[in-house]
This record gives sequence, structure tokens and C-alpha cells, in this order.
Amino acid sequence: MARAKARLLAEAPTAWDRSDDDLNEKARLIPAGVEPTAAAVLVAIVKRDEPTVLLTQRHAGLSKHAGQIAFPGGRVDAGETAVQAALREAQEEIGLQPDFSAVLGFLPSYLTVTNYQVSPVVALVQPGFELTLQAGEVDEAFEVPLSFLMDPENCRRDGREWKGLKRHYYVFQYGPRFIWGATAGMIKILHDQLYAQAA
Repeated sequence: MARAKARLLAEAPTAWDRSDDDLNEKARLIPAGVEPTAAAVLVAIVKRDEPTVLLTQRHAGLSKHAGQIAFPGGRVDAGETAVQAALREAQEEIGLQPDFSAVLGFLPSYLTVTNYQVSPVVALVQPGFELTLQAGEVDEAFEVPLSFLMDPENCRRDGREWKGLKRHYYVFQYGPRFIWGATAGMIKILHDQLYAQAA
């Protein structure tokens, strides 16, 4: 984790640096001058013999992003920091107690087409936790090897028609699991932050 401590940001950025439009120069959906809502997610790296990343699968019956794979997280409430919001949301969504998480740093903020400026909070999570999933919000929590997500061979670009435009995004296919959209974008940012600067 020495690399993470050396290369992650020490503070949550106040402005976004990456977005859902990064791969869509000709099919941009984020309007100029947008004033996004602050959000935070917990990029939880579990300290196992082979480190893993803890992810969730959203409930299949949700009105938005149903069934998609995501980091635990959500809106930053008034008076909260990004760290407080990420830890609170992880506790509410999957029952991960904050005492298991040691914050390592932050990734550049990510702006979504749904008008959220997401601050990814990277934390080292000690094993031994027990999860309780929030009914109606999360169908499953699971772990993916960090080495798999950090291997550029496992990250590809894909696209689909959305609102009359061909939109492109990053994809990680882990067994039957399809990790895409903002979550895949933030995983790509994690790789870039840890390794792209190392050359």
C-alpha cells in the first residue's frame, strides 16, 4: 500500500477532473456550467493475501441504475466531508463498520451524466468484517481481485446507443459480472493514479 499512499491525493478535490463524457467528445451529455450535487464513494481495498476491491450490485428493482455494479456511496449530506459520507454510506448500504477502514487518500473527482460530482475515497479495509445488506437497495456485495482490475488487459472500451447518441465507456468483465459506466471509469482512474505516473 506504499504506492497508494505515495500516489493518491491527500485531499478530496473541489472540482472534477474526469467524467462520463471523457470517451465521448462527439456525444457529450454533460452541459456546460453544470452545478453538480456532491457525492462520495468508498473504494474499499480489502487487505487479504491477494488484495481485493469490495463492490456492490444494486437492487434489481430500483428505478435508477437497477442491477448495476457500484462502489458503496451516495450523496454528501450538509456538514459532511467526503470521507464521512463514504463511510456512512458503506455502513448504511452493506453494514461495513467504519472502524475496519483506514483512509489512504483520494482519486480525482468524477462527474456523472446524472449531475453528481463523485469523490472516490480509497481505504484499506481490514478483514474480519460482517456485512448486512440494505434491503431494497443492494442485492449483493462481492470482492474482485485488485490485480485483475489493475491489469490493463482486463479494461476495454464498449458502447451503446443512449438517447439517440452512441456513448462509449470502460468495461471490466469479471466472470459473469459486467462492471461498466462510472464505476469502471473510477477503477480506470485508480489504475492511472497508481501506475500511469510511475513510468
